[in-house]
Amino acid sequence: MREPFILGDEAIAAGSRRTVDLPVSVLSDHSPVTLSAHVIHAKRPGTVMFVSAGVHGDEVIGAEIVRRLLRAAPLARMSGTLVAVPIVNSFGFINRSRYLPDRRDLNRCFPGSPAGSLAARLAHLFLTEIVTRCDVGIDLHSAAVGRTNLPQIRLTPGNPRLRELGEVFAAPVTMTSKTREGSLRLAASEAGVDLLLFEAGEGLRFDEHAARTGVAGILRVMAKLGMITGRGVPRARGASVYCERSSWMRAPSGGLLRTLKRRGDFVEKGQVLGVVSDPFGEREAEVVAEVTGIVIGRSDLPVVNEGDALFHIAEPREMARAEAAAERFEDDLEAPPLYDEDEII
Repeated sequence: MREPFILGDEAIAAGSRRTVDLPVSVLSDHSPVTLSAHVIHAKRPGTVMFVSAGVHGDEVIGAEIVRRLLRAAPLARMSGTLVAVPIVNSFGFINRSRYLPDRRDLNRCFPGSPAGSLAARLAHLFLTEIVTRCDVGIDLHSAAVGRTNLPQIRLTPGNPRLRELGEVFAAPVTMTSKTREGSLRLAASEAGVDLLLFEAGEGLRFDEHAARTGVAGILRVMAKLGMITGRGVPRARGASVYCERSSWMRAPSGGLLRTLKRRGDFVEKGQVLGVVSDPFGEREAEVVAEVTGIVIGRSDLPVVNEGDALFHIAEPREMARAEAAAERFEDDLEAPPLYDEDEII
């Protein structure tokens, strides 16, 4: 029998699951704020993995992915330990904001400090109580409000294990992305914890394609790590398109944007992506692709200022493979929603 998994003041016995509330702070009206984690501690030993969401409070799609993951049938026959944190930044989640009350971005405050700012204290708590207790992690993100991302995995360069897990996750696109100072990815890497970063969807919005891609990818990674069997785990529809570079196409002028390309579209250099016009329609400026690749992010806001980032294009290594994959993305985006059983009326 395995030893219990200790989290905070709680001991989760092998073969059981429990939600643990870790105290974070007390609001000005004396309301307590906690960092809540659901722990599944299997009887059989194995990998210890965390799945986190809501580091930015407006990234609600991650919370939905965690909810669906915890209901997934393959977890009933699990080995190892899963620590799921659907909302890291409760302050931002409640206020529908990316940030904390002190206006800090939590993903720029790691590794944090137990005696620092509110953001630093939350970062320190999450890193020491959750991240460093695990062997591997998956952190779930989305674009900001008014933007949308094609589901994609971002990898720390030069890490063969992460590259392998990224391929198993099989998001439509896999990108290498350098770590930034103060980010969770950098802090996890320095602590010896391999971390996959999943980006998909839009802030304050649910996205069915993003949710299904996220849950399926996590289950495939768990199967690869031997935490679950392959039974009930969705197979990847195709290999992920690997990209090493990306570029933002920006508004050539201010005005009203009419977009002509969707996320997941394959575009060629020189192709028109959208048109920006003044409110009278007297002046129009085309937004032109400066590179060939896949649209992995896009602004959904029709009102733009000159220089605003409008289309994010990733440049694949293999263009022919990327062009074929783009057709599959289109089918996925147009697929009907897949509801939970209790949501079907």
